[in-house]
Amino acid sequence: MSTSNSFYSIDDIRKILDARFYDSFDKNIYIKNILHDSRKLLTPENSVFFALSSQRNDGHKYINELFERGVKNFIVSIPNLCNLPLGQANIIVVDNTLKALQKLCAYHRMQFKLPVIAVTGSNGKTIVKEWLFQLLFPDNTIVRSPKSYNSQIGVPLSVWQISSSDTLGIFEAGISEPNEMEVLKNIIRPDIGIFTNIGTAHDENFINNAQKVGEKLKLFTSVETLIYCADQKEIQEIFIKSGLSKKINLFSWSRKKGSRLFVSSVLKESKSTHISAFFDEKPISISIPFTDEASIENLIHCWCYMLLKNYDNSTIARRMMQLTPVAMRLELIEGINNCTVINDAYNSDINSLGIALDFLNQQNQHKRKTIILSDILQSGKDESSLYGEIAQLVSDKKIDRIIGIGKAISKQEHFFKNEKFFFNSTKDFIKSFSFNEFQSEAILVKGARDFQFETIVAFLEQKTHNTTLEINLNAIVHNLNFYKSILDKKVKMMAMVKAFSYGTGSFEIANVLQYNQLDYLGVAFADEGKALRKAGICIPIMVMNPDESGFDDMIKYNLEPEIYSLRILNLFIESLIRNSYDKPYNIHIKFDTGMHRLGFIKEDINTLGDILMKNQSCVLVKSVFSHLAVSDDNTQDDFTHFQAALFNEMCSSLQQFIGKCFLKHILNSAGIVRFPEYHFNMVRLGLGLYGIANDAEIQSNLRNVGILKSCISQIKNIPQGHTIGYGRFGKAERDLCIATIPIGYADGLSTRLSNGKGKVKVAGKYAPIIGRVCMDMCMIDISGIPAKEGDEVIIFDENYTVADMAKDIETISYEVLTGFSRRVKRVYFHE
Repeated sequence: MSTSNSFYSIDDIRKILDARFYDSFDKNIYIKNILHDSRKLLTPENSVFFALSSQRNDGHKYINELFERGVKNFIVSIPNLCNLPLGQANIIVVDNTLKALQKLCAYHRMQFKLPVIAVTGSNGKTIVKEWLFQLLFPDNTIVRSPKSYNSQIGVPLSVWQISSSDTLGIFEAGISEPNEMEVLKNIIRPDIGIFTNIGTAHDENFINNAQKVGEKLKLFTSVETLIYCADQKEIQEIFIKSGLSKKINLFSWSRKKGSRLFVSSVLKESKSTHISAFFDEKPISISIPFTDEASIENLIHCWCYMLLKNYDNSTIARRMMQLTPVAMRLELIEGINNCTVINDAYNSDINSLGIALDFLNQQNQHKRKTIILSDILQSGKDESSLYGEIAQLVSDKKIDRIIGIGKAISKQEHFFKNEKFFFNSTKDFIKSFSFNEFQSEAILVKGARDFQFETIVAFLEQKTHNTTLEINLNAIVHNLNFYKSILDKKVKMMAMVKAFSYGTGSFEIANVLQYNQLDYLGVAFADEGKALRKAGICIPIMVMNPDESGFDDMIKYNLEPEIYSLRILNLFIESLIRNSYDKPYNIHIKFDTGMHRLGFIKEDINTLGDILMKNQSCVLVKSVFSHLAVSDDNTQDDFTHFQAALFNEMCSSLQQFIGKCFLKHILNSAGIVRFPEYHFNMVRLGLGLYGIANDAEIQSNLRNVGILKSCISQIKNIPQGHTIGYGRFGKAERDLCIATIPIGYADGLSTRLSNGKGKVKVAGKYAPIIGRVCMDMCMIDISGIPAKEGDEVIIFDENYTVADMAKDIETISYEVLTGFSRRVKRVYFHE
């Protein structure tokens, strides 16, 4: 939800959109908030909901729910889907709700004369925007895009925030296909442009990089000045061909002579970089507290802007050294006393607070929610208004307890009406507050870097293994949406979260899927489903391997069984009767069409149908499904078609018996892509959700989900002729430098990776495993690699993947991913 300090009546909005009322009850209601996601409702009385439609979802589905929650204002394109009581809501009809959103926010932008910087490029947009904010804040009241709001929806929501008190706007813009940037340009109306770079992002939707550069340049056709790096040859060439350089001023920088800012030397030290340059042929220099190339490039763009605006270079140099890293993601970790901790310890920012609180509220495994919040720095607002707004936000998000740390927030504690504690400093909090007070709750730790909240996180974090599996929750969502994009809107999806979500987690993954409105979850055993229910997961769950001992729990926790035999069916019916269950219970019938594992065969249909008909008051067939044996093998597609045909035949026979429709599903991840004719009305997503596909083309559309990391425990030199590890299996054919890392076969690292079969990455280089993999550790050959004890070690990531590791030991990705034990710490990131 995006908030504006300017107010428009709902009738004003109708006039701006040149639209009509389908129904109305009070045309003078003033609108402050734009809502496009029903999950992010805060203040219904001043909100207008835009019912956006996409390939994957339709906002019209949520109108009735929002009306019940107090929303009275709606922008729709299909009014007959609004089944609301007459005269009790304002409903405005437009042809296209996205275009209407963009038109409203473009109008809002035109009401203000403030200068605006627009940033685009393949990488670095958000970092450049945030660093410009840090650098320019002392002299301006800045409105900027929250996080990475740079899309066709994100840009208008960002611009909606502009108010009369703002003196500078900084907005980022991104596109994924042609003809999008002109829309964003008309919304942002930038005065200064920054083009960071061009890379491979969204290559699939453009003919080539030249087309992509040309599309991005449309953002800058009316700016006063465009800042860019002349070393980006593709950008430079398109500038020349387009003739844009004749229409606008160009401010280029380069590591070669000829640009307005010539970067003559870049000297990296251990924790900083000194950059020397010539600006308008005069020598200048700065130092920055970063050493990586991306940060250097991003900060030179910022340097150019400040020079363009006539900042004294001594002021620039001082502010550059005060820059702090931009926190791009939230970290979800296991905490003490059965708590879950969300670490946002380097980012105290009013724009990102709502996003972090939304993520806190996704943690359904805990009913109780706490936020530990520092003073908000660099807000540009007076403290009374700022903390009054924050208190309202915390209240609207239904946070149970706030712990405020800092002198500013402590002075404003009267605004906070929930359970509250305030301390002047982090040191005071750690000294005075008992950490045993935290019990079975979700805790958001959000603070400005100056408050050193990492020390609080260290106290709250459950101490575990040094080996960590990092899970990117945004990648999970990306992969989910990729497969959804292949489906018709009416086709439902079940995601498999069995086996600890293929080794990636339990409720952590299920929470994300539930938040993204998945239709069904699939687990292997009742215990897995029971744990998800206890963690607050309420969407339907199918249990694929039910057994008699778990039936009572399944009924208690509303878990739906796979029924694969007459024996299981009869036993489950008996259990329903024993538990006095008084309405038909959802079951899922499994057919064996060729896998020959579990399931009814064709000859069972008559008997199965008789039992179902006699027990219609006990059970309801929710779905019928089967498993494909070779969906990913195109040499055996004939067998897949045979299975699908048999499945259809068996479904028709069963439907004739019971006289009712049911969901049908046979496709797994590979099948979803390869056999669209068999989508039926539900599909099952498994390994693809976790970023793994056997087909290279499909794999290119998925994002890597997990990175397995460890660290070096000890380094030692081994003379030629000595042996390493159990059985003296590893031999030093020459003098070696080896390192021991704390991961072994008890953690899930296969012994088949022993003695050179496997490898890990240290300091960007691959080091082979030497000797046998031990239970709790293994040894690696780091000869020639600059490394020290404590350095990070990457076991797998997006470069050397789970699939690559599986190939090295001649197994399947499922076995590798599910094999990593629970003692390997899981850390979850949300960008």
